[in-house]
Amino acid sequence: MPAKSALRRTFAVIAALPLLTLAACGYGSQAKDNDTAKVAAGAKKIDGLDSVKIGYFGNLTHGTALVGVNKGYFQKELGATKASYSVFNAGPSEIEALNAGSVDIGWIGPSPAINGYSASQGKNLRIIGGSASGGVKLVVNPKKIKSLADVKGKKIATPQAGNTQDVAFLNWIADQGWKVDAKSGKGDVSVVRSDNKVTPDAYKAGSIDGAWVPEPTASKLVAEGAKVLLDEASLWPDKKFVITNIIVRQEFLKEHPKAVEAVLRASVEANKWINANPDGAKTAANTQLGVDSGKELPADVLDPAWKSIQFTNDPLAATLNTEAEHAVKAGLLEDPLLKGIYDLAPLNKVLKAEGENTVDDAGLGVQ
Repeated sequence: MPAKSALRRTFAVIAALPLLTLAACGYGSQAKDNDTAKVAAGAKKIDGLDSVKIGYFGNLTHGTALVGVNKGYFQKELGATKASYSVFNAGPSEIEALNAGSVDIGWIGPSPAINGYSASQGKNLRIIGGSASGGVKLVVNPKKIKSLADVKGKKIATPQAGNTQDVAFLNWIADQGWKVDAKSGKGDVSVVRSDNKVTPDAYKAGSIDGAWVPEPTASKLVAEGAKVLLDEASLWPDKKFVITNIIVRQEFLKEHPKAVEAVLRASVEANKWINANPDGAKTAANTQLGVDSGKELPADVLDPAWKSIQFTNDPLAATLNTEAEHAVKAGLLEDPLLKGIYDLAPLNKVLKAEGENTVDDAGLGVQ
């Protein structure tokens, strides 16, 4: 078996492990109902639906969804159709839930969206909008790492093999002229795959020297004494790159277009409010994190984390294509056929109605 083929098959097994665990314990965790999301008197169900199942992560990079839930934007737009929420910890589990019909629409990172689309041969999901850019940093122990060159030979954590940050870090390593085996994480740098929940403890214990991670994990490490060595935004044109997309089941999009438009209107409304009210939005997102996880973020973590994220309706499609190229370069993905991954017509319809600028699919939209 050729080495590259073996690597990709092994990676597929690694990527499937969270899905096997998930099948045994159910999809995500149910978010608590938001008492502020009242249904207007006389409101009707959209597309005859009893509910729309919405998924998102308990990350600040999913701030659009957090604010949309907390402020009741989704329920307001869906009328008498119940907005039902599930909170996930990783992209593969949300993709599996989408495939099983346990989620209709979800907020998710670019790598799991690419992998999900490729694995279904373009038949299950579409990206229908953007949500956030940025919010990813390389943070390190300043006693051990004082410059980018010092990263060589050190142990650096990423959230999961093949996830968005793992791909970005492997690509950055290659750009330095260093070599790492993508499967094992061993090489000129030791890439340690570590769940974001345990990475701060691993840092405190000294088992890692730093991490390439999204917010708020990066700021949690800084609160433990780590320093920001590199903001990933600095590596991208205009300092913008997709970190969170909105995806939908293709069947749901076809059968319930009005419900999809309602969720997109809520997303656009949430982003508009976030950008006009950054402090209030930060508080609302943190409050929802507390509702979902039982614990809000302290100010020394929340404040710097929130500042590094840009909330946008633009899916930044060109950067998704670049991220796919990085995954192929690292040997984690066969060259994907991404044509058709986007259907931005519903979003552009909403944006036009709101007097907002429409967005582009970089040639990767449906025919």
